[in-house]
Amino acid sequence: MKLRIKGNTIRLRLTRTEVAEIGAGHKVREVTDFSPTSQFSYSLQATNVDAVVAKFDDNCLQINLPQALSVAWAVNDEVGIEAEQNQLKIIIEKDFACLSPRGEEDSDTFEHPMSGQSKC
Repeated sequence: MKLRIKGNTIRLRLTRTEVAEIGAGHKVREVTDFSPTSQFSYSLQATNVDAVVAKFDDNCLQINLPQALSVAWAVNDEVGIEAEQNQLKIIIEKDFACLSPRGEEDSDTFEHPMSGQSKC
């Protein structure tokens, strides 16, 4: 799972395996260690909520999705889920393979919709 933050927008991009995990009701979590005593984590989980909800406590960003929404998203062709919480915009997307090699591992990504088209 990749995290991008810009201003009041949070964007998560999930691989095929991670989307399947969310659809099955499991939690997906990443941790970044800044030092032996300092770390940042972020997670996404389907829970019993009515709308997408984000909270930040104790160096952890936690985003919860409604269970029905996560199950449907895991099996349909929708690319992303967008929500707003006060001034915060939350975007959760399926991660597509890059059209040009960037040195990143992308074997578990979704096929890019433009991969069969000319780049010109």
